[in-house]
Amino acid sequence: MADDTVWSEESSELYRQLAQVAVPVRDEQIATLLTLLPFGKDEPFRAIELASGEGFLSHAILDSFPNAKLLALDYEQSMREQTAQRLNHFGERAAVAAFDMLSDDWYGVLNGVDCVVSSLCIHHLSGDQKQMLYRAIGSRLTSRGVLLIADLVAAQRPEANRLFAAAWDKSAEAQSSAQTGSRAAYDQFVETRWNYYLHPDPFDKPSPLFDQLRWLNAAGFAVVDCFWMQAGHAIFGGYKAREANPNGATISYEDALTAAHQALSTAYNQS
Repeated sequence: MADDTVWSEESSELYRQLAQVAVPVRDEQIATLLTLLPFGKDEPFRAIELASGEGFLSHAILDSFPNAKLLALDYEQSMREQTAQRLNHFGERAAVAAFDMLSDDWYGVLNGVDCVVSSLCIHHLSGDQKQMLYRAIGSRLTSRGVLLIADLVAAQRPEANRLFAAAWDKSAEAQSSAQTGSRAAYDQFVETRWNYYLHPDPFDKPSPLFDQLRWLNAAGFAVVDCFWMQAGHAIFGGYKAREANPNGATISYEDALTAAHQALSTAYNQS
């Protein structure tokens, strides 16, 4: 990605080829996001996924929460088509639409939403643009609302940048062997210069984690935190309410992992 300045259909296709090795423990990340949702299993709520990609996270949410409704947004047509196909069996509970994250003309769909999730998307925004997005979401979510983000974060020390780079390479190499039985996918990961911490590029603009937690707090999220981190990839976010959900326990991590595995397994059922 080092020479790219805009995301394109070609970028989407490369991502689809690399994701199973390039995204560190994707099943664990999806399960973490599901476990953090502050809703009981049978509780109704409205969710939006920003940049839904192939639709795995959206699938896992709808599968885990049978009374939830979700709108999946993505810029690329091919990604929207894949998401729509993957979510088709959820019927009217699922919808897919186009959006441009760099614009504000889609902010209206956030009104009255209980949950916004995003994976590997917001790091394409500058710091100022991230703050504007967080304010837009924070001001439109319901009082029980939550924003959960899985994304790259910027290292603030060269030692940390070297750690992130090495850990990401090691993760991709291990997943290539485990998922595909060869190093070919890892070799492609290296050849395409996908590791941002080794090959920074103008299109990717990760911000420091601490800064983003402060921005979330300033945007109206009462509780902000980082919940998971590996190889420069962090799961963090904010809750509008300080109190725990009064309607019962959220889903277990074990059930969330099962839903993540089921969602990812649908990749093999589509051409």
